[in-house]
Amino acid sequence: MTTTWADAGRHSGTRCVALCLVGAASTGAGLLLPAALGRTLDLLLAHAPATRWVLSCAGLVLLAALLDACETVLTGTVDARTTAWLRRRLTGHVLALGPRATARFGPGDLVARLVGNAAQAGTAPAARAALLAALAGPVGGVVALGLIDPWLAAVFLAGAPVLTLLLKAFARDTSRSVAEYQRVQGRIATALAEAVDGRRTVRAAGTADREAARILRPLPELSRAGQRMWRVQGRAAGQASAVAPLLQLGVVAVAGVLLTRHRLTVGELLAASRYAVLAAGVGVLVGQFASLARARAAAGRVDEVLAEPAPAYGDRRLPRGPGRLELRGVTVRRGGRTVLDGVDLVVPGGTTLALVGRSGTGKSLLAALAGRLDDPDAGEILLDGVELRELSHDELRGAVGYAFERPALLGTTVEDALTLGLPSPSPARVREAARTAHADGFVRRLPQGYATPCAGAPRSGGETQRLGLARAFAHGGRLLILDDALSSLDTVTESRIAEALLSRGTGGTRLLVAHRAATAARADAVAWLEGGRIRAVGTHARLWRDAEYRSVFGGPDD
Repeated sequence: MTTTWADAGRHSGTRCVALCLVGAASTGAGLLLPAALGRTLDLLLAHAPATRWVLSCAGLVLLAALLDACETVLTGTVDARTTAWLRRRLTGHVLALGPRATARFGPGDLVARLVGNAAQAGTAPAARAALLAALAGPVGGVVALGLIDPWLAAVFLAGAPVLTLLLKAFARDTSRSVAEYQRVQGRIATALAEAVDGRRTVRAAGTADREAARILRPLPELSRAGQRMWRVQGRAAGQASAVAPLLQLGVVAVAGVLLTRHRLTVGELLAASRYAVLAAGVGVLVGQFASLARARAAAGRVDEVLAEPAPAYGDRRLPRGPGRLELRGVTVRRGGRTVLDGVDLVVPGGTTLALVGRSGTGKSLLAALAGRLDDPDAGEILLDGVELRELSHDELRGAVGYAFERPALLGTTVEDALTLGLPSPSPARVREAARTAHADGFVRRLPQGYATPCAGAPRSGGETQRLGLARAFAHGGRLLILDDALSSLDTVTESRIAEALLSRGTGGTRLLVAHRAATAARADAVAWLEGGRIRAVGTHARLWRDAEYRSVFGGPDD
């Protein structure tokens, strides 16, 4: 299992060592200062020359300030670099998972983990280094007290177990409250992403206020988790603040007694009082433990995503072939429900097969399986006789092209979006694909044509689909899968694109998710899905004789 907590530390190992060394040096300067001040005071009270010691104190103060500045810069650098590394790793894994990632976690929760939790987990290495430096202060303070007089260390250590128990309880309680707080944040992010995705529906229904209330419904729970988190920290700090002064008072009292017995000097009394403060520096430790708890909880949420197994690829290449697609006993279960059940299907190379069926019968899922955007729970899928799992990543993606109902146009310009995934894009090939998809005309009318930035290219839903089709046509390959990629086109444009697509003579195999009878009629064969199984395979004309098949398209039952 992936352990972000450990991996982040290994990634930033060298810088963390440097941070530990700088923190230790800063703590060391802080520990030397009380002794130097005490020695200076003794010399001044004795009217002895103290210039060298005064300069030493000034040098220690300047050194501590310089080391603190270095520690701040190093901490920021380690945090930023670790966060960037985590985000790259998490983003790559989410993209490798494909649709399974959003199905498992939801887009909003994924964004929350990628943005917020990765940033919080990225602070873990620096937080651990800072905790070690923070621990060095109390430990060094106790050692210094022992060097001044063993009784001073003994008095302090008598109450140390109480502080230890307080810190242990704090670490346990704060971990639970932080994990709950981050979980509720993820729920809110999921609801927000859903609302943004359906913003037109919300506006059309006039339910913006109701939707806002739905998104913010977990806020009281988030507030309770946040208050519980700060109460835990406040209670720990308060309890520590109550115990620490008693320990400091005990040390000073014993030091006073030793002073009256001439076992300590006034300077050593001053140093002992400062070392008692350092030894009881629980407030700093509480803050460090809180930071560490938040980082650990965030790392756990990142681990949940990274623990999802990404698809493994083989190293085989495809033999020469027409693109014959075969599904053998394919079964897929989602949420305890069998969506596809033992599907057997053969699409001869160079032909076009339309997938039809009512909503929820698994058409888009089968289309995703055919190009290995998802994997079945049982069965196998072969392209020209080779199981898809055995193909290398580049071989598979080079052989299969996709167009979707709502294509994402990724890239700086329109031409970048159309050449996505092409190893050596040709402008002539891109423009030919755009003409086939009837997209060339409106692209040329854009302010900068194919060089128009995607963000500044006004387009309708149908025009966006045509760009998605153009990208799929430019990709080529021996298998082209259109997952409801014609749904936003008007009837005339769809007819023209379908005619051009099916008469290109490329020899490739085409798999279409069809909702219109006219589209299914143009295919060489139709696979009729019902109840997660293939009910029938045949030509559209033959299947049209069945009243139940006609009803899939809203046609007459008799």
